[in-house]
Amino acid sequence: MIRFERRPKPEGFEERVEGPGAAWLKANATGRPPAHWREFRPQLADAFGSLCAYCAMFEPVGTVDHFVSVDEDRSKSYDWTNYRFSSGWINSSKQSLRSTQVIDPFAVTNEWFEVQLPSMQLVLTDHVPPEERERAQFVLDRLHLGHDERVVRQRREWYRMYQDGELDLIGLRKKAPLIAAAVKKQEIA
Repeated sequence: MIRFERRPKPEGFEERVEGPGAAWLKANATGRPPAHWREFRPQLADAFGSLCAYCAMFEPVGTVDHFVSVDEDRSKSYDWTNYRFSSGWINSSKQSLRSTQVIDPFAVTNEWFEVQLPSMQLVLTDHVPPEERERAQFVLDRLHLGHDERVVRQRREWYRMYQDGELDLIGLRKKAPLIAAAVKKQEIA
């Protein structure tokens, strides 16, 4: 994971998402809220640089993740500040978790996680505060970010593209910043 900065809600969001969403929530005490937010998935992707908020790699067809799930707090269903751009399978892995169990990509520090070369595993660093270590490890395991073959294969491919000259370090930083940081660290060592 890397730190992301909050972006302002896009133009039209209040009229097309918040307003209709609030009206639906007021009229419906139960049931799954309609996904008015889907219309703004491209703007959410742009806000995250098309990187999955959790694996920090380019995601061409991501989903809208409700950091505080609809099941945990329905009132946040249509809140722009509650959305994170995510790979679909990672979002599914997070689905039943409470927000207190997951590290928020807006609150993490860049130095908490690093990719190990050449294994492509994501590990915790000594920069993770002691009070956050257990939760950080839980996130690596539960969201399959550490060594799951699905993310390791992606990391390997980004790294291969860099090694083969298909992507320079600037491009790698845009598409897979944790791998770019690992390459930079290896060059310094």
